[in-house]
Amino acid sequence: MLNVAVLMGRLVADPELRHTGSDISVTSFTIAVDRSYVKSGEDRQADFIDIVAWRSTADFVCKFFHKGQMIAVHGEIQTRTYTDKDGNKRKAFEVVADKVSFCGSKNESGGSGSGGSYQPATRAPDVPADAPQYASNNAGDFEQMPLDDDLPF
Repeated sequence: MLNVAVLMGRLVADPELRHTGSDISVTSFTIAVDRSYVKSGEDRQADFIDIVAWRSTADFVCKFFHKGQMIAVHGEIQTRTYTDKDGNKRKAFEVVADKVSFCGSKNESGGSGSGGSYQPATRAPDVPADAPQYASNNAGDFEQMPLDDDLPF
């Protein structure tokens, strides 16, 4: 069986850290996830998904994430039933987060410094200088192979 949820959205409120009676950290928060399609003539819709994080994941979320930030959540869907204040039986669906990650820009995540761009090295340190390079995105970097019906397989 498989129960995996992978979501990316924006926090609709600041997460608040709580503790159980046995001092286990827990937080509940909601993320807004845009739907991938837009009906013509309408605005883009979003789904609001409840997330629960426990222990160190809860501590991490509450320390580093704030309302409006993009967050990626990996976890599993859980259901639970309860009785509301009027005596009606209700069912709640929520994602229990195993992992959470930053997914916005460095500035959006509250980091400091430059834009955080990555420039790959032009040559690995252990590659000799006279070794051929195939990184110019030019088709001339490759040798044309003759088409041959005599393939060994």
